[in-house]
Amino acid sequence: MASFPLRVNEKEIVRSRTIGELLAPVAPFDKKCGRENWTVAFAPDGSYFAWSQGHRTVKLVPWSQCLKNFLLHGTKNITNSSSLRLSRQNSDGGQKNKPREHIIDCGDIVWSLAFGSSVPEKQSRCVNIEWHRFRFGQDQLLLATGLNNGRIKIWDVYTGKLLLNLVDHTEVVRDLTFAPDGSLILVSASRDKSLRVWDLKDDGNMMKVLRGHQNWVYSCAFSPDSSMLCSVGASKAYLFLFLGSRW
Repeated sequence: MASFPLRVNEKEIVRSRTIGELLAPVAPFDKKCGRENWTVAFAPDGSYFAWSQGHRTVKLVPWSQCLKNFLLHGTKNITNSSSLRLSRQNSDGGQKNKPREHIIDCGDIVWSLAFGSSVPEKQSRCVNIEWHRFRFGQDQLLLATGLNNGRIKIWDVYTGKLLLNLVDHTEVVRDLTFAPDGSLILVSASRDKSLRVWDLKDDGNMMKVLRGHQNWVYSCAFSPDSSMLCSVGASKAYLFLFLGSRW
C-alpha cells in the first residue's frame, strides 16, 4: 500500500486545496503542443517544475516564482499572462543570475520526465531556494525527457540547452527515474520490455540492460538509499533488483 514519507503530515493533505492551474495553449494546434498532457515533475530541490504541454513541448517553470504568482493572483492561469512571463534570455543576458522559464521542443511526443541532480536529495530538500548558476560538473540539475520514438534527451535546466541524446530503446520510453544519491544514474523503462541504466556523468554511457519483463515496462523507482530498483510491467510483474555500488 502506498504511503507518504514521514516528513509529510497526512492530516494536512486532507485539508489541501487548489492554488492554481496551468493550461497548455489551446490553439492553434501546431503539432508541438495543445493536446494531452502526459507527465509532470518537480526538481529535487523544489527550484523547478516541468510539465509536458502535449505532443512535443515541455515547459520548465521556476517554482518559487510560479507559486508566488498563484498566491498573488489566485488560480489565474499564469502561463498565458504576458505580464508574468519570465525572461528567456540566453545565459549571457542581463538575467543570468535568476531562474528563467524555458519552453523545450523535444522533437517527438513526450511520455516521461525526470529531474536529476548531483546533490543528494537528502541535502537538496529545503524551504528557501537560493538561485545559483549552472556549472557543469558541480551542482548539476538536469531534465530527462522520454520520447515516443524511444529516445531520451537530457537538458540543462538552467539554460534549456540539449546536452545528451540517448539512443538505444526501440519503443516508447514510458518512465524515467534518477538515483536519489546524486550520482546522476538514470534508469529508463520502455515498451521494448527492458530497462536501461545510463551514467550521465560519463557522457550518457549505457551501463546495463535489465531484462525480465515479458511485456511493456510501465514504471520504475529507486529506493531512498539507491540500493534497490523496482519496476512494474503490463503483465502485472514486479521486479526488485538489488544493485551493487558499481552495477
